[in-house]
Amino acid sequence: MIFRPYNFSAGPAALPTEVLETAASQMLSYQESGIGPMEMSHRTDLFLEIMDSARETLRELLEIPQSHDILFMQGGGIAQNAIVPLNLMGHRNPSNPVADFVVSGTWSRKTETEASKYGKANRSFELVARSPLEHLNVVPELFSENASYVHVCSNETIEGVEIRNLAQFARSTPHPIVVDASSNMLSTPVDFSQVGVLYAGAQKNAGIAGLTIVVVRKDLMGHAHPFCPSAFDWRLVSEHCSMYNTPPTYGIYIAGLVFRWIRDNGGVVAMERQSFLKSSALYDCIDRSALFANHIDPSYRSRINVPFHLEDRSLEGRFLEQAEIAGLVHLKGHKSTGGFRASLYNAMPSEGVTALVEFMREFERKA
Repeated sequence: MIFRPYNFSAGPAALPTEVLETAASQMLSYQESGIGPMEMSHRTDLFLEIMDSARETLRELLEIPQSHDILFMQGGGIAQNAIVPLNLMGHRNPSNPVADFVVSGTWSRKTETEASKYGKANRSFELVARSPLEHLNVVPELFSENASYVHVCSNETIEGVEIRNLAQFARSTPHPIVVDASSNMLSTPVDFSQVGVLYAGAQKNAGIAGLTIVVVRKDLMGHAHPFCPSAFDWRLVSEHCSMYNTPPTYGIYIAGLVFRWIRDNGGVVAMERQSFLKSSALYDCIDRSALFANHIDPSYRSRINVPFHLEDRSLEGRFLEQAEIAGLVHLKGHKSTGGFRASLYNAMPSEGVTALVEFMREFERKA
């Protein structure tokens, strides 16, 4: 048996072992066709079955209503930072495009900055953490009357900040809510009556890098800026069933396997339950420790990406070195924050978190 360490990478992230085993068994031949999914034409009936199955399984998992379409695109969340405003920012008033932004960390700030190229980006609500070791301060909302949408990043992978209550924004504004759910999609249910657009890079919780999943309310299509590239026009992508250009075929295939794995293991509700159990065990270890620290306000702590620091920074190198020897890899924090980060996506088993907690306690005992 191949030794596989516990992979805490923020993305590309660990995949379920069952998904990898299935993909390996079908690498050379899918359904006895003699052709593997990686080399299969996107025009074949076999691939169309793969894509339709992935789309419908995702619709089932997230209970996506028929009012919303599911698009398979490319470019990741960063590309959607431009694609969203190009499609949506001017739908209320093309001559005066405006959108509101909830800024809660690095990725939502990048989104706001990108959108400012296409119109007025209004920072309407802010969760301020000036350093990883300060509590969050909430700046009250001030939503624009003429905004085309309100953008929210539901989970900030770098700072470890999660916004679990999207309803607070849906209640405060009549405008469509656009959610960057790249890192917590499929780990919690979504009420699509409150969400106009949801997008996510697949490489964290839904598959491999190269695929972007976009769920769009159908009435929000057809408003693209004249300068919007055709391949990024949601209406055109929808009309061509995500095949206006060659789609990321292997990414769609892997995502379909992940969707089925989630369905077969209790669905999104079960994933949410597991994510609370895993993150609570790790936060409890940190909070009881005199050596490790996380000072994000508990009401905004991420279940998915848990950043933490050593009070004695001189021990960081030793911690990472010994963790890797113990089979706990990719725990180094983002370069902008330092310290450590444990990403607890759906594919991370509870045994991995238990191993990390036991290692941290033993490390502190010996420090």
